[in-house]
Amino acid sequence: MLIKIYNDNPNPKAIAQAVDILKRGGVIIYPTDTVYGIGCDITQQKAIERVCEIRGLKPDKANLSFICYDLTDISQYTKSFDTTVFRVLKKALPGPFTFIFNATTKVPKLLSSKKKTVGIRVPDNNIVREIVKQLGNPIVTASIHDEDEIIEYSTDPELIYEKYQDLVDAVIDGGYGDNVASTVVDLTEGTFDVIREGKGDLEQYL
Repeated sequence: MLIKIYNDNPNPKAIAQAVDILKRGGVIIYPTDTVYGIGCDITQQKAIERVCEIRGLKPDKANLSFICYDLTDISQYTKSFDTTVFRVLKKALPGPFTFIFNATTKVPKLLSSKKKTVGIRVPDNNIVREIVKQLGNPIVTASIHDEDEIIEYSTDPELIYEKYQDLVDAVIDGGYGDNVASTVVDLTEGTFDVIREGKGDLEQYL
């Protein structure tokens, strides 16, 4: 199923359709402020396994991130961090960053892994944030990779749909995606350690 949603004004009916798929344990592909992502409701164990299978990842070793609506919910999934970090997050998010935190005990249970860290995304994209808001909890996310190395990430939702229509329950067409991934920042030691340069420039928020 291909669902067209406009980022400037997401249609509530189309958002509800996507949320319903997630609540029923479905897997969707959706736009973010960087590359298109594939994901599911974090409480749906079988769906998480499907995401890993589609992406060729081992569930217990996969570096999956959570897309959150805002910073309100993240304390359920991350161990406490200081006010300096919080101030930077407030300025940088929503934005093209994945922040890696020390995880609470809830995370390994959700992901059926022994991982002690969790990546958190709050993308500057109304479609996926509205889906998360209406769902009521984060979604697990992984980037869609393209086999053509020149185009590192698939950007055309119709081509993504052609490739993945038999593997996922829906592709959300939010227009062309970016082909630059998020900037990944490790906060587990209490400092801002950029481990992958991407679309976001952290310097302007420090």
